[in-house]
Amino acid sequence: MARTVYYFDAGRGISGDMVVAALLDLSQDKKGLEKILAALPLKGAQIQIGRVNSHGIEATDFDVRLPKPAHEHEAGHAHMHRNLADVESVIDAAPLSERAAELAKKIFRIVAEAEARVHGKSVSDVHFHEVGALDSIADIVSAAYLIDQLGMEQIAFSPLAEGTGSVMCQHGWLPVPVPAVAEIARAYRVPLRFLEEQGEHVTPTGIAIAAALANTQKPEQATITAVGVGAGKRDFGQPNILRVFQLTTKEEK
Repeated sequence: MARTVYYFDAGRGISGDMVVAALLDLSQDKKGLEKILAALPLKGAQIQIGRVNSHGIEATDFDVRLPKPAHEHEAGHAHMHRNLADVESVIDAAPLSERAAELAKKIFRIVAEAEARVHGKSVSDVHFHEVGALDSIADIVSAAYLIDQLGMEQIAFSPLAEGTGSVMCQHGWLPVPVPAVAEIARAYRVPLRFLEEQGEHVTPTGIAIAAALANTQKPEQATITAVGVGAGKRDFGQPNILRVFQLTTKEEK
């Protein structure tokens, strides 16, 4: 009996925009995704979808560009401080299926729980910074929509490739993997494979998506029926891509 498994090859890292780009490359549902994004309250945001070449590999690029506020305390800066209830209200504003909406909320809850443990707060007191920004909301809602549209049920992930060193974020310079990534990896037993390359290869949004989706193992033998390739935004001197394979395998009864 045939079985379809979607396999995320995260051997070069994973982030929210890379997941969306790879799924969009797989589904080719640009118009549907643009309709969903248009319904979100992403004031001033510009969504760009195109093709890029990452060190010789052609890939789809998904980019959310936000206007920079003239002053730190203007409304454009407020999106950096949303709690989970605020984020869920934004998700509820999108015309998503019940499954897609619940998946988007699940991904954010995974991040909120990790941030709460890292900072010694309750989940309701966690105020999102990078992950709460409008671009990450767009990433997570887009990923949930495309996963639902593709009818993805059985999903497997490779070990997530992480870098080394440190990265600047809202809390200053943090070691890689950043605390939220390390906590999600611990809590959900997400395997990490450490590279010698400097820099963050796995973002909190990326590993939260993996934690929310992974429910099976990569089959030992399978036929590749489709491939989606999504580009990241960083240059590590090698292709910064995420691949999603649609695999078909026959299993004995």
